[in-house]
Amino acid sequence: MTASTRLTLLTRIGFATRGLLYIVIALLVIRTGRSEDTSGALRYLGQGGGQILLGIMAAGLIAYGLWRLADAAFDIEHHGTDRKGALERAGAGISGVVHLLLAWQAIQLMRGTASASDGTQDGAQAALALPGGQAILIAAGLILLAVGVVQLVKAAKGSFLRYLEPQIASQAWARWSGRAGYAARGVVFLISSVFILRAGLEERASEAGGTAAALSWLTSPVDIIIAIGLFAFGLFSLIEARFRQLHDVPIDRIVAGATGGR
Repeated sequence: MTASTRLTLLTRIGFATRGLLYIVIALLVIRTGRSEDTSGALRYLGQGGGQILLGIMAAGLIAYGLWRLADAAFDIEHHGTDRKGALERAGAGISGVVHLLLAWQAIQLMRGTASASDGTQDGAQAALALPGGQAILIAAGLILLAVGVVQLVKAAKGSFLRYLEPQIASQAWARWSGRAGYAARGVVFLISSVFILRAGLEERASEAGGTAAALSWLTSPVDIIIAIGLFAFGLFSLIEARFRQLHDVPIDRIVAGATGGR
């Protein structure tokens, strides 16, 4: 088995991990009214799942993050070179970084050194401390806004189905779980982008917020509706874990290029 094939197999675990995290987020809202983001869902699973589950999830998240970054850099999913393709590759890059940070948090949980602080606000604070930090934070909000719009467009067009094996893409349960999931994520991203833009404009990191803040901001029954959509996204991620057509990352070619073919 080549390194590319092993990374692809671990990436499927990453899709499954993403699905599990979104299912936990949704169930916490529906059953308890508690709002969490993927980091909070990871901490929740870590409390009851132990070291083995966290280790498996960390490995999957690392592979998924690297696969997303490779897609951003080398267009392995064939997004194209037009504006839409460039935006999808930028989104893949952001997703890759986010999931690698999530993997690091899983490792910290295994070591017992994880922090329970708000990652979005911490990131906003770090950005504002940099030269031009306000512009960086505003740019991040605008990018998240664009990604949220892309999620809604995917939900409307069903373009996510092109990545699935054809016999699964034609199934109504795959189509509608994906549509509900992408629509819910789009709404959450749009709300989060407003929080981040406000944090940038006002130069106040405390105004920033991610998925947990967005779900807390929503009132009943809208929060339950969005949570059901996120549950559907979790299910669709599990479908992708098994039936998504994944292109191998050309690891050998990348290494050869980096080393001059030695």
